[in-house]
Amino acid sequence: MSPLSQPLITLLSSLTARSETAPCLRAAGVVITDGAWGTQLQARGLPPGTCPDTWNLSHPDLVEQVPRAYVEAGSRIVLTNTFRANRLALADHGVTDSVEAINRAGVEISRRATGGRALVFASIGPSGRLLLAGTVTEEELMTAFDEQARALAAAGADALVVETMADLDEARIAVVAAKATGLPVVACMVFDSGADQDRTMMGTTPEDAARALEAAGADVIGANCGQGIEGYVGICRRLVNATDRPVWIKANAGVPTLVDGEAVYATSPAQFASASRAVVDAGARFIGGCCGTTPEFIRALAREIGS
Repeated sequence: MSPLSQPLITLLSSLTARSETAPCLRAAGVVITDGAWGTQLQARGLPPGTCPDTWNLSHPDLVEQVPRAYVEAGSRIVLTNTFRANRLALADHGVTDSVEAINRAGVEISRRATGGRALVFASIGPSGRLLLAGTVTEEELMTAFDEQARALAAAGADALVVETMADLDEARIAVVAAKATGLPVVACMVFDSGADQDRTMMGTTPEDAARALEAAGADVIGANCGQGIEGYVGICRRLVNATDRPVWIKANAGVPTLVDGEAVYATSPAQFASASRAVVDAGARFIGGCCGTTPEFIRALAREIGS
């Protein structure tokens, strides 16, 4: 165990003891997580339309470059290339027979990349199905998330991150499945809708999300994707005011524009890092980046707020 990881082990222990969480977090300070994965894999040659998670089996060396670069930039927590590695999402790519292998490889790849210098929080993303539209049932979601969460836990993940959720019911089901593993669970929604871009696609407010995710058992409450760092200041503050759980924020590098068919993010690492100070002041205890962010964004964050 490296000296860098020990404060995070202490932090993780506190997440299951609510009365001790706040003091431990004050001692540990703000924890810098990682940045984008999808856009980083695309930069390494991931073809359009290819399921990124399958690269855990076909291109593990290229996948490993992503978390290693983040750790070298200052990340103390890195995620895994398992965002779409639930049975329902993988069915769209015809690889449901590889659920366990893809998830296991995802954790092992990130673990190798950290070299003991950071913790591995495994990613669990949405199913790609809509409960409201009747394209999936709650039972089917529970089965899919339970299968993925157990595979990630068995592979040695330090915690699980339910992220980029637009449907609160789906997020709640995923959290319950993740909590059954006994690991700490981070639960994040996407707030990018409504007149003030402070609601999920389904109309959920930060306050409603915080209360429901806390009731489901989430140890950390958060938000990711959807918009740039400036838009998350108010959302972070509202989450902090609605829950006693630590708050996790991972914003995009701004809102992308299409240039010659390619998504271009206008926010620079320096701008992102500077704006992150207001998010930390609003109460975030875990901060990183989402779509469009790179190791340079994490390096700039480390310079701005420390780790």
